Amino acid sequence: MRPLLILSLLVGVTAAGCAPLRSHQGYIVDADLVNSVQPGIDNRQSVLATLGTPSFTSQFNQGDWYYIARDSRNYAYNLPRVREQLTLQISFDQAGNVSAVRKSGIEQIANVTPYGKTTPTLGRERGFFQSLFGNIGTVGAPGATGGAGGPNGSGRP
Repeated sequence: MRPLLILSLLVGVTAAGCAPLRSHQGYIVDADLVNSVQPGIDNRQSVLATLGTPSFTSQFNQGDWYYIARDSRNYAYNLPRVREQLTLQISFDQAGNVSAVRKSGIEQIANVTPYGKTTPTLGRERGFFQSLFGNIGTVGAPGATGGAGGPNGSGRP
């Protein structure tokens, strides 16, 4: 009886490790609210009241708001895989009225594979000891860049 109990417990723990873990990140999408935002009718205040604060805003022209929602799934210790993604881009004109509403999905995800364990850079190669001892005698020396603060290394302008 005891070996059967231990075996069933072991099978239960193993099966629990194979259950998919689902996660949601970002904006919680309500399709009716998203579809209610119309170009030429809504403005910044009405979009903010309808959809809430955006995930992020445009850094350059301050005319675009982005709402992003992502659903992922993974098994046990594997990396999560994106199952669904919605990117909602709302563009505003100079007056603050909605000029365009664009939706995109998982096709916008880009996989970036790192190049080895180091980042390739231009310039000369430096070894460990050159990096460690290379600045001895140059910090604060007259005429050396990055000295004590002044143009002549004395700390005075």
